[in-house]
Amino acid sequence: MKPVQMYSTGVCPYCVRAEQLLRARGVTDIEKLRVDLEPELREQMMSRTGRRTVPQIFIGDTHVGGCDDLYALDRAGDLLPLLQND
Repeated sequence: MKPVQMYSTGVCPYCVRAEQLLRARGVTDIEKLRVDLEPELREQMMSRTGRRTVPQIFIGDTHVGGCDDLYALDRAGDLLPLLQND
């Protein structure tokens, strides 16, 4: 599986939902970048994504977006293929 990075905070329910979906799809390792503990990570996240809210999820080099985007990708049947190594 491709590496997964998720910008998140410790109290974000959408981050929890996104992580639950990823784990249900077989992802065992999620690199969590906690913007609440390291404020410079929020600046990094905003420059990488153009967004201010968490979660912001990357699968490999692909910016998936937030929780709703992740669920939409899954409903469309595109999440599992994206997770697979090329």
